Amino acid sequence: MLISASAAEPVKLKLAFPSSDRSTSYLAAVKPFVDAVNAEARGLIDIETYFSGVLGKDPAEQPQLVLDGAADIAYVVTGLTRNRFADNAIIEMPGLFTSMRESVAVFNRLVASNALQGYDDYTVIGAYVTEPETIHSKIPITSLNDLKGKRIRVNNPGEAAALEKLGAQPVFLQVTKISEAIGNGRIDGALVPPSPLVDYGVKRVATYHYLLGISGAPLMVLMNRKTFNGLPKSAQAIILKYSGEWAAARFMDTYEAAENSIMRELKSDPKRQVIMPSPSDLDAANAVFAAIANDWASKSERNAELLKTVRNELTKMRSTR
Repeated sequence: MLISASAAEPVKLKLAFPSSDRSTSYLAAVKPFVDAVNAEARGLIDIETYFSGVLGKDPAEQPQLVLDGAADIAYVVTGLTRNRFADNAIIEMPGLFTSMRESVAVFNRLVASNALQGYDDYTVIGAYVTEPETIHSKIPITSLNDLKGKRIRVNNPGEAAALEKLGAQPVFLQVTKISEAIGNGRIDGALVPPSPLVDYGVKRVATYHYLLGISGAPLMVLMNRKTFNGLPKSAQAIILKYSGEWAAARFMDTYEAAENSIMRELKSDPKRQVIMPSPSDLDAANAVFAAIANDWASKSERNAELLKTVRNELTKMRSTR
């Protein structure tokens, strides 16, 4: 969609969001950007968010909605479209990042330097990562030994490889299906960050929380590049002003506050068990994570270069703390 700079009416941009306006993902990843742009670009552009999959139900199809013109902008869980954004596997690497802030910072640096493939047709509004996902279960899981034979939901191949090496049976499952699957016994638990426990009802069926952080889930807000390029330069400037690092900072502050609140609630509930891994469990898990990263890097020169780049970035970041 090419936009005339002389249009008298504000340009209407449609943003596709697959969940509700109460979800942490919307409040952290979408709302700050939309509110800021609409406030500054009043009379120039107007972004309208369409919730609950109105523009397209399948979360995996959100990037294609943007390319097809059904939406101008979309919130995307890149792990659901792995072939399109294959390089994002580096962001999902088990044990590579110690926190959400580390992974978000590195993700944004990779995007800004065009180090990741798959984005030629998009303007990246926001590049985000959840907190490292931890294990939440209906049955007692309080150590690595308790994982053996358990069916645990995962959302990426790195997590699956890690759990397999730790003796569990990984099960790929969309986040919207977790609560039902735990409730009916199809799975024993799930790897998720804290917010889906509330947003998708997982905490109703999971009362054991083993806080072994494995990997975060990359999230993005993507805009059709042709549509962006067709906007007046002043509109482009406003969108870019509230993209990138600005959007990432709002995401991290909002998401972190929500996650911390959820964790305080879990820890204060006497009906729940919140377990930190022992030092020996952490050592064993970290050895598995390192082996998975090295195996991934050995599969191609590109993988090896990406892993080297990320490790160098982390070394620089950690040395300045």
